[in-house]
Amino acid sequence: MLPNFHSKCHVKFMSNSNYSNSDLMARIKRKLCFKIKIPILLVLLLFILLCVHYMKPVKCSLDKDNEKNKPKYELLIVILTAPDNMERRNIIRRTWMSEKYSYVKYFFAIGTVNIQQALHETLQSENHKHKDLLLLPTLRDSYNTITKKVLYSFKQLTEDYDFDFLLKCDDDSYVVIESLLKELSKWQSRGTQKELYWGYFNGRAQVKRHGPWKETNWILCDYYLPYALGGGYVLSSNLVKFISRNWEVLKIYSAEDVSVGVWLAPLANIERKHDTRFDTEYQSRGCSNDYIITHKQSIQKMQYMHELSAITRKLCSKELIIHKSYQYNWTVPPSQCCNREQDVSPKGS
Repeated sequence: MLPNFHSKCHVKFMSNSNYSNSDLMARIKRKLCFKIKIPILLVLLLFILLCVHYMKPVKCSLDKDNEKNKPKYELLIVILTAPDNMERRNIIRRTWMSEKYSYVKYFFAIGTVNIQQALHETLQSENHKHKDLLLLPTLRDSYNTITKKVLYSFKQLTEDYDFDFLLKCDDDSYVVIESLLKELSKWQSRGTQKELYWGYFNGRAQVKRHGPWKETNWILCDYYLPYALGGGYVLSSNLVKFISRNWEVLKIYSAEDVSVGVWLAPLANIERKHDTRFDTEYQSRGCSNDYIITHKQSIQKMQYMHELSAITRKLCSKELIIHKSYQYNWTVPPSQCCNREQDVSPKGS
């Protein structure tokens, strides 16, 4: 007799009939959903991996595109000035910034927090006329915020412009732009891969504990780290960008020039170029026709140097040494760097 397959099947079917139709449909849906979810999850996982892999290159590409869209200059000049120092700004406009270069752009940096409404309106009018004020709306302008002023200026200019070099100086500094540009051109023609930090350096300055520049949180050593004096110094663009991109984590010291020296101290591949033609100390060392920058100049002296230079191509009717210059000795500890015993003529670094 043949086996009764039909009855076995019938039994199996009857056993499965214990499930209701709704339970059976639910089980089928769960199986189908599971099978569908696997490829979806795989696609999502692949998408996440691609995002992680390509996110940074895309950002870099966007940064490069932004750089291309920025106005390009060989040299940016940021001049620190007080809100009410319009007379000093005007003498600079009439003298050493009167000759225009298409590849040079200058700005007077001014903090505008808590200034009187009348003064703010005057600044707006001045900027509308000259278009050369870098107004910093989050900075209160004072001696106590001068380092932040430099920091915010660097950050704003880096965001808005593409440039090769930046000169920072004060509104009582006189700059021979033509000589500065010639030296920068020489430096570039060398084809060096190093970054430029150019000025008149000091490495033996003792930390100030009193007065407007006193440091209450200096713990690095007994002296300031080597820095270019603030009457005028030049930085290549990558150094300015480094400071700008790390502005939130950089320690602020009272003196802006000291701060810049500290911020750049640990960086490799920098040429620190000490130049006696930068007369940028707290008082002028005298008058030399070889000076590129001379600090602590009165309005009258700036006008005189400009008029004399236009006729004779010289800054001084008679050269004068009030304080001796020094060559910075980079082979000895900073406290022994700067010997004024021998007179050094400002004929280059």
